[in-house]
Amino acid sequence: MQRPPAFLLSALALSGAMACGLAQAAEPVIGLITKTETNPFFVKMKEGAAAEAKKLGAKLVAAAGKADGDNAGQVTALENLVAAGAKTILIAPSDAKAIVPAIRKAQALGVMVIALDSPTEPMDVADALFATDNYKAGELIGQYAKAATAGKTPVIAMLDLYPGHPVGAQRHNGFLKGFGLPTHDAKSNELARPAEVVCMADSFGNRAKGQTAMENCLQKNPDINILYTLNEPAAAGAYNALKAAGKERNVLIVSVDGGCAGIADVGRGVIAATSQQYPLRMAAMGVAAGVEYARTGKKASGYTDTGVTLIAGTPQAGVDSKDVKTGADLCWGTK
Repeated sequence: MQRPPAFLLSALALSGAMACGLAQAAEPVIGLITKTETNPFFVKMKEGAAAEAKKLGAKLVAAAGKADGDNAGQVTALENLVAAGAKTILIAPSDAKAIVPAIRKAQALGVMVIALDSPTEPMDVADALFATDNYKAGELIGQYAKAATAGKTPVIAMLDLYPGHPVGAQRHNGFLKGFGLPTHDAKSNELARPAEVVCMADSFGNRAKGQTAMENCLQKNPDINILYTLNEPAAAGAYNALKAAGKERNVLIVSVDGGCAGIADVGRGVIAATSQQYPLRMAAMGVAAGVEYARTGKKASGYTDTGVTLIAGTPQAGVDSKDVKTGADLCWGTK
């Protein structure tokens, strides 16, 4: 059998190399930066991003801060992703203001930046925002708590995120709005404190810190009968504190997240109701927008509400809610 000429073999090899290079070039690099790697909410967000990237033929590169509030870690991650060739970066900002210069630096290099779950400050610094309406999430559990404790004098404790974060402020102030108490609007990052709120403490969305915060609140006022928590890990920690004090049956707990473990806690009566949000949906939408930008040059823009549903163990008249089974079927996994 006659062998092909050497020049033909070289041409074939070059053609194959070019095809491989084109295939690699067609694989957009999408970056994802979450607040932590351990919070179940952000674990699910990463899962959603990875699944969507695989489906759409993109490469996902994920990073996170060391803990909620670690802006320096997120800045480093953002810079590393730009260097790695990411043309879209999805980020859940730990510090809405401090991350802004790093975002603008990336955008100046042609990178589209989409905020997930948490807005930047100002909100329009990011090209787009895919997130829960956190003020509405707070309103829903405020309405529920008001209806569930009708006839009682409210003695309220609030376990928040940490000062100045827009998500924490929106949930906090939305809860007060839903309960019918004086509050700030959705644009404010200040935490309202009407007289009915006898204790406010930062939980950082953390179970252990939520337990400590609740212990401190009980020392300040043992008559607390309503507890708002920023998220379900904080609620679980607070419940431990209440149980240790023999007060778990005396306090109505409402929260936000709607994760599978949180919904199970609603079913067990640990949490009375929670506002369910959808991190997988946020991430999938962000990845899809990033792939479109890489392939067409069209940028995402504005705010997209990714939905919120009140899940309650016991429904209350006049408050729209879904049952625990529905919450379990939906928990963080819808697109």
